Amino acid sequence: MSKTTPATLALDRAGVTYTLATYAYDPGADRVGLQAAEALGVPPGEVLKTLMVRADGKPACVILASDCEVAMKKLATALGAKSAEMMKPADAERLTGYRVGGVSPFGQKKPVPTVLDAAAAGLAEVFVNGGQRGLQVRLAPAGIVRATGAIVAPVT
Repeated sequence: MSKTTPATLALDRAGVTYTLATYAYDPGADRVGLQAAEALGVPPGEVLKTLMVRADGKPACVILASDCEVAMKKLATALGAKSAEMMKPADAERLTGYRVGGVSPFGQKKPVPTVLDAAAAGLAEVFVNGGQRGLQVRLAPAGIVRATGAIVAPVT
């Protein structure tokens, strides 16, 4: 597994401090983030998932704890939109340049508005996908905001 991905390169360019963690990715897992948390031996709330959405038809990214569900109305409000919906996996892969299960908010092919859930922003450190299935970056939530320009808002 390569430890250099577009995500880690983007974090390096942004001057964000992070460490890498790898785990055995299970493509058959019902919920990838929960499987990652179990494999890493950390609480699910510390492993954040990256979801690609459309807000009023425009692409956006939302980052939240792997054991939470996004409230689409709250997300739409945070993005200044009337509605939000999940993006189709094939569209997310095409837009980000990452495969589902390895989508990172960092180093996407096309930068999009990003929202970090306020609950996750309050943690000392979190894990976020590093741009490859089985690769996580551990960093302070402030690093997510710095690298992506994310809006911090309650979306769960």
